[in-house]
Order: sequence, then structure tokens, then C-alpha cells
Amino acid sequence: MRLFRKANKKQGWLALAVHRDGLVGAAVRRAGGGMPVVVGVGFLQGEAGPETLARLGAELDASSFQLSHLLGNGHYQLLTVDSPNVAPDELRTAVRWRLKDMLDFHVDDATIDVFDIPVDKGAAVRPQQTMFAVAARNSVIGARQRLFEEAKLALEVIDIPEMAQRNISALLETEGRGLAMLSVAEDGALLTVSHGGELYLARRIDVPLELLTHADIERRHGGFDRIALELQRSLDHFERQFSFVSVARLLLAPSPADGLEAYLSSNLYIAVDQLDLASVFDLGAVPALADKGLQHRYFLALGAALRHEELLP
Repeated sequence: MRLFRKANKKQGWLALAVHRDGLVGAAVRRAGGGMPVVVGVGFLQGEAGPETLARLGAELDASSFQLSHLLGNGHYQLLTVDSPNVAPDELRTAVRWRLKDMLDFHVDDATIDVFDIPVDKGAAVRPQQTMFAVAARNSVIGARQRLFEEAKLALEVIDIPEMAQRNISALLETEGRGLAMLSVAEDGALLTVSHGGELYLARRIDVPLELLTHADIERRHGGFDRIALELQRSLDHFERQFSFVSVARLLLAPSPADGLEAYLSSNLYIAVDQLDLASVFDLGAVPALADKGLQHRYFLALGAALRHEELLP
């Protein structure tokens, strides 16, 4: 299975993701030109086995949606490579060759997909085209396929958190400006920058949510400081690499890290705002999602369920 595949004709996506404490699902439909509508969300605690997956799929009416599965951090690698000058049908083979010394496992054991990073169309000299390459172990992809097959669920695509976060960011961009977004989770933080609906930057920051919510204020602020430093470094690097993209602001995804917005606002040179998912989605069918804690739990699954187009030819 390719990580990204053509969609079928069903309306809306149901995204399922494995969290440390259980299985999360979110179903979204797009209603014309209005806000995407959250049709339902669900969480089942415990091990994500076939029975649990089948149960959550039934609760969220999986047969009515295109179905995606969101890989967790550590189950794939996202790398940036120069785009090979080859025919489209030879692209993945060429990228596979370039990745052979970049992966932490043998390239023959990898499922690989790619997507472009847009270049400055107004540049006087055509810049080198770069692209993101996503690589996951065949054993991981195979295990997830078998899990869905045993649950009797028709898996359409396997997706990654960076693209899920990009999907939300793309709906909040100011025209002509880039948007940085930061989410925090148990295994660390994720920074993305999108522009024109495209992903330009994705970076993991090794600061876990546990540190950002620690009862000891000094330790908590130490985590805040590490986040601020890495954000500043990343945004400075982005500005040098993509000088044609002006980043308007940094949006913080919903999280229980109280005080992070104020801290970053005081220590970064760009505007920092807190995201409320009610500004992205129609939550009328799931009013419980007004709760910030639930928004945090379902954030990436909702982003994955925003998928509405084929990423690759």
C-alpha cells in the first residue's frame, strides 16, 4: 500500500489513530463552501486490537466514509531530499536510491511516498526543487493493513501527523502569508509551516507534554524555554531558506499546557494565538468538542479527516 492513494467517491473521511491510552476516531464531511462538519468522534481505551477497531468503526459508521489511518511518531521517517530529474514513473525509484543512507533501516524494507515542496516561482534563477519523502517499514505498514483487514474495515490511505496538521493550518492561512502551527503531545511537539495550502516545513521538537504541564513551575518554564528556543531557531532557518514566504503568526493547537501561549508571546518576534477548533469546524453535531481537552485529544485525527484531495499523481 502506498502511504497516499487516490480517494474514492464516498463523501467525507473517517480517520482512526492509535494513542498511548487507546484508539481515537474522527469523522468529517465538507459541506459545499461552508465549514467542514464534524459528524462524530470516538475514543476507546485500551489496546488497539481488531475487536476494538471494529467496535469504534461501527460506532462511527465507518462504511459511510473513506477510511484513513494516522501513523504515530516513531513509525515512519519524514525526510527532505532534492527532487531527482527523472520521469514521473521513475520518481519513487530514484528517491528510494537517495534514501538508502538516510534511513535507520534498510531501504529495501521501506514503503516510500513523496510530495513536493513548492519553489519561488518569481525567482530570477530557478531554484533546486526539493521534496518530502515519507518512509515507513514494510512491517509497520503490513501490520496496520492486517489490523484493519481483521477488523473488516476497508482502509483507503495511511497518513502522517504532519499532513494532518497541515490540513488544519491550510484553512486558517492569511492569503499570501505563511502560517506556523505548533501542537504538543505526550511524545513531543510538532511544528509545521504552510503556505498556499502546501507544507513547507515540518519539525519535531523533543519536549513532551508531561514537562509542559509539570506541577513544578521551574521545570514547566524550562520546557517552555526549550520550546521557544527551538521555535526561534526553526523560524529563523525557515526565513533564510524560504525568503519568499512571510510567516504571519504562530497558532498553538489545543493543549493542556496552560501558560504556553503567554510565554511564547513574550519570547518570540511573531504573533502567537491559541487555536479554537470551532474556528475551523462546524461542531454543532458534537458540542462536547467545545472542551479544550477533547480538542487536544482529537486534534490530529480531525486534521487527517480533513483530507479531500489526492496528494500524488
